[in-house]
Amino acid sequence: MSTARHARLPELEGVAVTEIAQRYVARFKDRKADWAAFEDAKIDGFKRAQHRFIGGGGSGKHADPNTIPPSGFTLSIMYVEPGQGNAAHTHEVEEVFFVLKGHLTAFLEDEAGRVEVRLGPWECICCPAGVVHGYINDSLEPVYFQVMLGRAKPEAMGYADENLYARRSAHLSPSDAGE
Repeated sequence: MSTARHARLPELEGVAVTEIAQRYVARFKDRKADWAAFEDAKIDGFKRAQHRFIGGGGSGKHADPNTIPPSGFTLSIMYVEPGQGNAAHTHEVEEVFFVLKGHLTAFLEDEAGRVEVRLGPWECICCPAGVVHGYINDSLEPVYFQVMLGRAKPEAMGYADENLYARRSAHLSPSDAGE
């Protein structure tokens, strides 16, 4: 018999590990590609699919009921075809891009300029809170990469582009719009 050295989450007190295992496992074959997860994904050049595993992935949408419930972070797999990417944005928490397959060019920018970082399989970048960042797949093949955000229910992206930022509320679910 194993002895737990830390307390369980309150919602898991008294729950059998068989039930926990059923609820806390997510398989890629059961994920649905969400091509409308982000406001900028409607625009050519920013089209991409999010496969949610833990929580809502920071899109501003309410959590997908088929994901593992988040308690401290979100985790998604992104699929991005060549020539597509993500508009420059910020978050109130750190965001990590961890490449699984293919190549991705991530960027950080501010008023002084832009720094690009080319990432291949098993490489990552951690974008600190409040730092403008994004990515583009400028390779000839699709890229799959993991995205983690450092909060269970992060705010929607703060797009650097004024027009995208102004349209951000159209992307939020009714329950998220007031947050």
